[in-house]
Amino acid sequence: MSRVVLVTGGNRGIGLACARAFADAGNQVAITYRSEAPADSADILCVRCDVTNAEQVDAAFTEIEEKLGPVEILISNAGMTIDKLTMRMTDDDFSDVLDSNLTGGFRVAKRAIPKMMRARWGRVIFIGSVVGSIGQAGQSNYAASKAGLIGLARSLAREFASRNVTVNVVAPGPVATDMFSAVDDAMRDAITGAVPLGRMAEPSEIAAAVQFLASDSAGYITGVVLPVDGGLGMGG
Repeated sequence: MSRVVLVTGGNRGIGLACARAFADAGNQVAITYRSEAPADSADILCVRCDVTNAEQVDAAFTEIEEKLGPVEILISNAGMTIDKLTMRMTDDDFSDVLDSNLTGGFRVAKRAIPKMMRARWGRVIFIGSVVGSIGQAGQSNYAASKAGLIGLARSLAREFASRNVTVNVVAPGPVATDMFSAVDDAMRDAITGAVPLGRMAEPSEIAAAVQFLASDSAGYITGVVLPVDGGLGMGG
């Protein structure tokens, strides 16, 4: 069955892998992007939107609803990093990351869920991170934002379960994306070396987990954190 799917931050990395996977499966897919749309997007509706701006979020949803229909599957992936040791991190460094990664997720979920409730079917999937459970030096803002997504997801899961709307978190470990390639070689090697499976994930492996949670087969799963981290966070 074809669904209307929205992936925020879908112009590269995990977001683009999710968008491509859903589009290849025959769904109607939209993405939001902040700076530049992906080159290979002929079958994807691309909408410029900064999730830190509530008016832009509403305008993006309105455009998607007019062109594709109500969003049935929301993948909240848009986010950012400002990595610094805590003693060097400013208040703005901390609050800007939370506004994008956590409050942005709240904004898009709040906009999507009412129509899911009316349809009595919906899927909300937040892209979290293993660091939301285990922490990471130099990423106190990012870790806090991803940990916050767990509380947000579980609260929404309880609020909307009666309307058949499930809300879950996929928590990747290190993934071979542009964001991770920006990390210096020594840090990247150290992080990868800590993964029991001994490698980074491919974006398509994260997308596969997202597709499962969005499927009818996962209809009895809500409020969970699904680690896709090569064992890095075991039990975290």
